[in-house]
Amino acid sequence: MRRSSTLTLAVVTAAAAAICAAAPSQAASPAAGPDRTALDEAITVRPGDDVAGAVAQVYRKAPKSPGQTWRGASGDLVTGRKTGAGAHFRIGSIAKPMEAAVLLQLSAEGRVDLDETVQHYMPGLLPEKFEPITVRQLLNHTSGLPDDFEGSPAPSPDQVIDSRLDYYTFDQVIQQTLRPKGRQDESGPGPHFAPGTQQQYNSFGYRVAGKLIEELTGHSLQHEITTRILTPLRMKDTSAPGRTSHVPRPYLPGYLPNGKGEPVDVNEQGGNPSSMTSTTADLDRFISGLFDGRLLRPAQAAELRTVPLDAGGKPLPYRPDGANCASGPHKGTACFSIGLMSFPLSDGSVVWGKTGTDLGYKSGVFATDDLNRRVVYAVGTASVENRTASAIAGRLAQAAFGG
Repeated sequence: MRRSSTLTLAVVTAAAAAICAAAPSQAASPAAGPDRTALDEAITVRPGDDVAGAVAQVYRKAPKSPGQTWRGASGDLVTGRKTGAGAHFRIGSIAKPMEAAVLLQLSAEGRVDLDETVQHYMPGLLPEKFEPITVRQLLNHTSGLPDDFEGSPAPSPDQVIDSRLDYYTFDQVIQQTLRPKGRQDESGPGPHFAPGTQQQYNSFGYRVAGKLIEELTGHSLQHEITTRILTPLRMKDTSAPGRTSHVPRPYLPGYLPNGKGEPVDVNEQGGNPSSMTSTTADLDRFISGLFDGRLLRPAQAAELRTVPLDAGGKPLPYRPDGANCASGPHKGTACFSIGLMSFPLSDGSVVWGKTGTDLGYKSGVFATDDLNRRVVYAVGTASVENRTASAIAGRLAQAAFGG
């Protein structure tokens, strides 16, 4: 049974908006280190959070002061077991900036031109109904492509749980999305808009990008991410296991309720070649390496903080989806760059990062440009509500990025 894109795609939810909403109403001088009491309270699961447990790591550094790190965890409310701060979890779309970093490295090596088309590199992959789409447009969500398995009937909670072990290669995702068999309309979905005219968050573009990486390098995406990112940054607790796998122990449990309302631990999943597991410490290493020059040359690193512009030099309009690019002074316009998303804080600074969603898990990693304020979090869900994790994310954001 194919999984519902609403439940399985790594989409930005209210948890991401909370990063901005929780920012202080007035600019404040940063404290010397994280407010440990506030962070302990932030990660404590409260009624209405719809969360079984959470882990988080926050780093904060004031000018002329050494940085300090706080790490915390709340217990598993379903079983009553303790969860350590070093627990593993599924990262969902936080894998997207890793894919983007690989393609930016290949660009620096002259092996791919971001402004060349997908049709040039992989002829025949996209049906003729799609206009030429550049690699850059895949990565900055301006391709206009449909999303994974768009048009598939929505499964029931039990079907979602029963099909969680299904694994799809990039080719299977692409073909079953664009050329579906067994559906009423086997011609597949068409474009949402002309490439480069709007922005809308799109996971399917990163399935195409993942296949492109494998075509360009002759290696699996897992191999490229491991050799180019995980090994250099010593991210020893991060893996792209491939096929069906359990989250490595110790792990943060994630639950989905079945048709009877009973919680089912869904840490074992299939997914696709970009499905990954990690820890808060490793994702902090990743965002740090992404910003400090260890992974990318300056020209490529600049792409991480560049939203797509129109011919007049203004950010492209964001196609409303009820979740993204809907806060701050530039709401309604593009807030995604290649691989990352931006949130303006009320003190005038900006945080960059990414959220992720997998069945049973929601997570995020965000940092200021200077890396002096960073937050990584993950929650194991206890419901299918979209608000899951937003309260904890908001409280962590207030403590991490506030005064």
